[in-house]
Amino acid sequence: MLAHAEQIELQFLPGYAPELNPTELLNQDVKTNALGRRRPHTQSELIGDTRSYLRSRQRTPRIVARYFEEKQVSYAKAV
Repeated sequence: MLAHAEQIELQFLPGYAPELNPTELLNQDVKTNALGRRRPHTQSELIGDTRSYLRSRQRTPRIVARYFEEKQVSYAKAV
């Protein structure tokens, strides 16, 4: 039995619904801010820039929490 089963609510989503996926908000953030500001010229630069940006997001949980404040993904927000 799950320790907090009463706090979990299942949400059934369509098979393909990227607008309902908080991960897609992160993807857009990375594309816009990590890769959109300075276009990498090599695969190594692309990987390095992406990793660096994702690490910076790990250190800013308040920004990541904002992904869940978007109307279309509010179902995933902790109560």
